[in-house]
Amino acid sequence: MQAHPEYIESLYQQYLQNPDSVDSDWQAFFHGYDLGASREAGPEQSSQINKEIMVINLINEYRKRGHFFTRTNPVRERRKYTPTLDLENFGLSKSDLNTKFEAGHQIGLGSSTLQEILDHLNQTYCNSIGAEYMFVRSPERIKWLQEKMEKSRNTPQFSLADKKHILAKLTNAVVFENFLHTKYIGQKRFSLSGVESVIPGLDTIIEKGAELGVDEFVIGMAHRGRLNVLANILQKSYDEMFAEFEGNAFVEAVFAGDVKYHLGYSSDVKTRLDKNVHLNLIPNPSHLEAVGPVTQGVVRAKIDKRYNGDASKIVPILIHGDAAIAGQGIVYEVSQMSTLPGYHSGGTIHVVLNNQVGFTTNYIEGRSSTYCTDIAKVTLSPVFHVNADDVEAVVFAIQLAMEYRQTFRTDVYIDLLGYRRYGHNEADEPRFTQPKLYKTIAKHPDPCNIYVEKLLKDKTFTSDEMKDVEVSYREMLQQKLDVVRREGAKSTYTSFKGDWTGYRRPNSDDFHDSPETGVPLKSLRKMGTNILTIPDDFQVIPKIRRIYNTQKELLLKEGKCDWSIAEYLAYASLLTQGFSVRLSGQDSKRGTFAHRHSVILREDTEEQYIPLNNIALDQAPFFVYNSPLSEYGVMGFEFGYSSANPKTLTIWEAQFGDFVNGAQIIIDQFLSCSETKWKRNCGLVLYLPHGYEGQGPEHSSARMERFLELCAYNNMQVVNCTSAANFFHLLRRHMLFPFRMPLVVFTPKSLLRHPMCQSPLEELATGKFHMVIDDNVADVKKVKRILLCNGKVSYDLIKHQQDNNISDVAILRVEQLYPFPKKTLQTLFAQYKNAKEYVWVQEEPKNMGAWSFILRTWPFDNQIKVVSRHELAAPATGSNKQHQIEQKQLVENAFGKLS
Repeated sequence: MQAHPEYIESLYQQYLQNPDSVDSDWQAFFHGYDLGASREAGPEQSSQINKEIMVINLINEYRKRGHFFTRTNPVRERRKYTPTLDLENFGLSKSDLNTKFEAGHQIGLGSSTLQEILDHLNQTYCNSIGAEYMFVRSPERIKWLQEKMEKSRNTPQFSLADKKHILAKLTNAVVFENFLHTKYIGQKRFSLSGVESVIPGLDTIIEKGAELGVDEFVIGMAHRGRLNVLANILQKSYDEMFAEFEGNAFVEAVFAGDVKYHLGYSSDVKTRLDKNVHLNLIPNPSHLEAVGPVTQGVVRAKIDKRYNGDASKIVPILIHGDAAIAGQGIVYEVSQMSTLPGYHSGGTIHVVLNNQVGFTTNYIEGRSSTYCTDIAKVTLSPVFHVNADDVEAVVFAIQLAMEYRQTFRTDVYIDLLGYRRYGHNEADEPRFTQPKLYKTIAKHPDPCNIYVEKLLKDKTFTSDEMKDVEVSYREMLQQKLDVVRREGAKSTYTSFKGDWTGYRRPNSDDFHDSPETGVPLKSLRKMGTNILTIPDDFQVIPKIRRIYNTQKELLLKEGKCDWSIAEYLAYASLLTQGFSVRLSGQDSKRGTFAHRHSVILREDTEEQYIPLNNIALDQAPFFVYNSPLSEYGVMGFEFGYSSANPKTLTIWEAQFGDFVNGAQIIIDQFLSCSETKWKRNCGLVLYLPHGYEGQGPEHSSARMERFLELCAYNNMQVVNCTSAANFFHLLRRHMLFPFRMPLVVFTPKSLLRHPMCQSPLEELATGKFHMVIDDNVADVKKVKRILLCNGKVSYDLIKHQQDNNISDVAILRVEQLYPFPKKTLQTLFAQYKNAKEYVWVQEEPKNMGAWSFILRTWPFDNQIKVVSRHELAAPATGSNKQHQIEQKQLVENAFGKLS
């Protein structure tokens, strides 16, 4: 903001009436220079007043634009920005340098010469730290940052002990990279070389955070520098790390492992102040930034469960590459989630390892924004651009960032400008694409050498003292490597500890039958009354009250439940047993198809009433959130939440099933293979509305085939329910199992209100989830053909069977596709002794749906045929009329002559 005479005058009038009503800097300014007297002053004094305003404008421009003129790039010349901060651009000149200005009060100097003010501003805003914060829009936060930075001049004053600690951490980081580079030539490790100062930086986050009350940090990062972080921050044993380099194999069939620079780790470390802090590095795939939402979900789960809502106790740290943070859309999704009620994690420390190149792409080809961190402006989060060669500046900026996070509970970004000494991986030749840059890098000393020279120049330590730090660490690494090569060592990855104590992994026997999951009829009626009653004094729109009254009548008078009532009762029963429920997705409060209405709004004030949180005094909480319009980010978040909280039924709901396509990376890289790759489990439930109702190719299919092709080793459940009772038992079974695995539910659309989908309340009171539902109409002795199907088409087939009195065709609803219910089908097939034909019937085209999976999985000697739509490139026709013709033909084909 430019200062103008009118603005100064208005502040002065405010000051005259009440000095405390203006900022303390302005109080000092007005106290030092009496503007009131200036009204009758001569031209000389008026000129001085104008120059005061010019100096104030100069100060404000340094605060706003000083980051453009810093010394933060260690290997490249900065781009030129105009206008500059030269005096002439503010109506000032060198002749003013020795003039004293009251404007010095604005930066805490008091009355000072222009030269003193300039020196202060340059040191604060144009040295090794460039601060972007004037866009934050919060006067309180801006003032906090200004006071912190201008008082210290953004220049650290570390003690001898601090410098020794920083040196040790930086030395370890550099020596570790050099050691691996010489011992494992050509092996990929995605070196940290060029930004090694991030190690003392991360150490500082932990130290400062612990000092400010943090008990736990959760780190998400890609592969660049991961091994160094594991060794020097999480203190993973060098024996394990060298064992992985030596190629020691994973021994478990299910746990195939992953490359060493993808694996996660957790540990407890002790800070310099003797405080224990828990660190958790989340496993990640090569899909850059995919780990971001997962990290946030893990943190939020722990805030909710372990820390009783106190976000000050746990901090997420996301470590980005410059190309990734600028180029990956998931970063924007996670940013937009960061302050929303259902996804807020108390503020994230973002650290960017700014190598100034992505694989082989220069930054000028990789983004349109000025900085790779411009995403920070979306959430009004401050950014500190720091020269990675100046390790003390890195540590200082990160201390400030940590303090800011704990004070304001919002995100903050550290842009660590360095370089990448080698190629993208150690086998690449970077000079192919950046010959000029790498000529400079080849001659450039590492950050440790730079710091050593600085300490020697300041006479902080002797050369021998600093050499001892390096030599002792290198010798230790060599000793550890010698032991591993001589004696061997195994990589150890444990699970089912902490919050997962008492759980185990599933096995095939668990799915030979389902456990009993009924709830006493009396309890169901009582819970149903509570969750379907809106208080009389809670004014809602009449239609909502009618919907609730209709459902209550269906439940209590007719003794039936539709899909939504069964869903409510499943949640209610689990809540009263101590399991929390978390449901999120686009429009999940109401439900895309207006079947749920789990949050009721007061008509005039929009005050919320959540019936499921009003069942019993000692119940667990029910959380439901309408998510932002994101699939990738929100599903990743819920995956992380579920993996950290096995005692919560965690559900992500797609608005339409095909929207799950946007989250395919999370499904491929986390959901389907987390146990296989990282020995980490989760029980996330996906609700994917699926069914062919003539709405066109976009909203018919949730791409069942994609999930089924990922199934192996009991890694997830794939289910397509057709009855309210079976859905009730499915959800209860999921939480009562002694293990957790993802559950993919293809939920209905038209069946939500279909009378045939309703169930008697008695079916919820007794029984269990049926993996296959038998035909209760066909004559067992007459049956010649068995139709196997699932989902909505089941009722189309049943209607045709009943309308035409067909008794020699049995319809078996395969509710659970994976794990495939072989034993259940075997038992059912045995009763149909005269059956000769087995047919899989699906609405989806032949090249989609479950057919390929059925064909591949079919364990019986009997040949199975298929009735389906023809192979298509799109899931369905866009014409409702054509859809009706196809659907009619499909049903008739199922009962007619088979080709």
